[in-house]
Amino acid sequence: MRDAQQLLTWVPRLRRYARALAGNRDDADDLVQDTLVRAWSKAALWRGVADMRAWLFGIMHNLHVDGARRPRLATVALDAGVPEAPVAPAQDGRLALRDLQAALDHLPAEQKEVLLLVALEDMAYADVARTLGIPIGTVMSRPRALLEGHDALPQRLQVVRSRTP
Repeated sequence: MRDAQQLLTWVPRLRRYARALAGNRDDADDLVQDTLVRAWSKAALWRGVADMRAWLFGIMHNLHVDGARRPRLATVALDAGVPEAPVAPAQDGRLALRDLQAALDHLPAEQKEVLLLVALEDMAYADVARTLGIPIGTVMSRPRALLEGHDALPQRLQVVRSRTP
């Protein structure tokens, strides 16, 4: 029972990482469920797991990679024709979130996974390397490559006063 509780304590973080990987709530929920099913089926291995978080994220990573390789069926939401109920505007937060999601979507999967585990999940580089099965030097170079990949970071604007006689 204690082991099951330990597994369940990681569900919120698994959901957050899955949402960032999958890009939508439904696929993220499926990914979390598949991760938990796989982990539960391997319950006999739990005693040998030194870091449950890294182990679970490793399972999720492998499932996500496997899912990305498989062709997907085109689906249509059942409520696609139902208009949305009016809600109070929340554009600023949603625009920032949309811009962040768009930026993440443009990253190669390898960079996106490292960035999410380091920045979102606050995992150490060594844990990320072990989780993804890549050398720690590669993990350390990917965030740096993202920053150096920009030709120029946004420059500070200067106020220019016009000369009027």
